[in-house]
Amino acid sequence: MTRDVAKQLADRGHLLTEQRLDASMELDARTTREIVSLINEQDATVAASVARAGDAIAGFVDAALAGMRRGGRLIYVGAGTSGRLGVLDASECPPTFQTPPEMVVGLIAGGDAALRRSSEWREDEPEGAHEALRSLGVCADDAVLGITTGGTTPYVRGAVEFGAGMNATTGMLVCARVDAPAGCGHMIVVETGAEVVTGSTRMKAGTATKMVLNTISTALMVRLGKVHGNLMVDLRATNAKLRDRGARIVAELTGAGREASIGLLDDAGGEVKVAVLMRRMGVDAATARGLLAGAGGSLRAALEHGDDR
Repeated sequence: MTRDVAKQLADRGHLLTEQRLDASMELDARTTREIVSLINEQDATVAASVARAGDAIAGFVDAALAGMRRGGRLIYVGAGTSGRLGVLDASECPPTFQTPPEMVVGLIAGGDAALRRSSEWREDEPEGAHEALRSLGVCADDAVLGITTGGTTPYVRGAVEFGAGMNATTGMLVCARVDAPAGCGHMIVVETGAEVVTGSTRMKAGTATKMVLNTISTALMVRLGKVHGNLMVDLRATNAKLRDRGARIVAELTGAGREASIGLLDDAGGEVKVAVLMRRMGVDAATARGLLAGAGGSLRAALEHGDDR
């Protein structure tokens, strides 16, 4: 490496995610069982780190919620492990909450090919996500969340700055304290500390990232009316497992027997909310869908409105 290159290469050694963990200094000299125990002991600290970031997580969710109620989207942007976790969380929303695929979007440096084959060099491009964000037509109703455990990834920081320029709600999820990029409205800092294998942020930092993304997307969907009580009422019964789950939810919320609940679900085209309203309100599927539309998709509001009729 030449002196000029060395001067240009930022030293990230000060970041907690790059520090050496005292407890694992002799990791390669341990038995398999000792390695397993040490990893588990370190993993046990992650939930507390996430809990300390609770206010920041809730703040981002509330900020994103208003725009999403107007049809806005949640857009995750990351590289490497962070990007893969963002794409994973986005891909799990349609089957869980019956959201359209474009409602929660995951962008990863290097594109979809990077999900299976490492493209980490693409993370050094500050404008690397700009074309994809332009294609999405990012606007003020959208929320852009950059995901970068060390907080320094140019691809991610550039995406957050781009989102801010489009007046979108912006946030960045990091596992080390760093300065926020220009225009970042919400910094979510989950300090997970040094890793068992130095710098391997697929470990504790990756676990924390998965927990936070689960929390963000789930909290948003609950607030958007896609959960009733703690039941997944917006699922569509498209296979045997979901049909069974849907029937059990219909039975739970209506008191109908299993056979009747399966029949209701079939008559409702597999839509749990519609089936519940059909039974509770004594209406057909079309009327039930109308009640839901008038209640903004909320089963609770539709039931309350129906009771007032």
